[in-house]
Amino acid sequence: MSEWAQTPEAILRRLEWTVLRRLDGLLYGDYRTLFRGFGVDLADLREYQYHDDVRHIDWNVTARLDTPYVRVFNEERELTAWFLLDLSPSVDFGSQKIKKRAVATELVAVLARAFSRHGNRIGALFYGGSVDTVIPARTGRRHVLHIVHKMLSRPELARSAATDLQQLLHSAYQVMPRRSLVFVVSDFISLPGWERPLAQLARRHEVVAVRLYDRLEMELPDLGLVVMQDAETGDQVVVDTHDRRFRKRFAAVAERREADVRASFRKAGVDALELATDDNLTDAILRFADLRKRRSQLAAGGSLPQHLEHA
Repeated sequence: MSEWAQTPEAILRRLEWTVLRRLDGLLYGDYRTLFRGFGVDLADLREYQYHDDVRHIDWNVTARLDTPYVRVFNEERELTAWFLLDLSPSVDFGSQKIKKRAVATELVAVLARAFSRHGNRIGALFYGGSVDTVIPARTGRRHVLHIVHKMLSRPELARSAATDLQQLLHSAYQVMPRRSLVFVVSDFISLPGWERPLAQLARRHEVVAVRLYDRLEMELPDLGLVVMQDAETGDQVVVDTHDRRFRKRFAAVAERREADVRASFRKAGVDALELATDDNLTDAILRFADLRKRRSQLAAGGSLPQHLEHA
């Protein structure tokens, strides 16, 4: 992750030069092809051909004609993308110089600018204990700067009630009447129960879960006695990280939490972009792009490589 700049204009200009230029070369500027399946109108029916997406088969017509037929769609020229932003206290954690909120801001700036350059509209919902800000979907570079400014200008909360992502997801369902591309940007450290509204959201929209994390949340180093603080409540406890058994239990709990979150994504039918505080942003987006393309090939009858089967 590159050095963190403080102004929206400086951040966006730096990312346009360092990230977007590289992505343009590697993705040929066509970010929209990564997000198919929304904003479409039925145009025609034709006989099924090898490699057609089986999800587009019209079973009623197939049954009447005794020959497989698929629906052909015309995609709308414009895309609407929404960012559901969890900015609760746990997102202000980072074991090194970069916090999860800074990572989220850079990702939103890159994706929002990539979409808005092609005339697509961008909107955002902000959550910090409750959904307190809704930025309507508009296009243009100035609008991207407005969203980035809102993310930067929000003060860090010293403590709050436990995060409840259900509120953010339910609010989004009410705010977005038309089918859209939705990025849920969160560390998914939340009260339970967000899995069902995420699945409900994914039935109407194309949803991508952007999971933020810090590697210190997965495994503790041997640092001796340290004070650990709950980012949400502010409660503190002294732990002995020199104790190998404690570190092992901590890692086991973190591993179970990881498995549960990923299982929830799969059950909801959403892809996940995993982003650590020490990740290279360009590489993370390219990994996700590769995953999307491979899954598209799999839906068309291909096979998924082993290294992506559990992604």
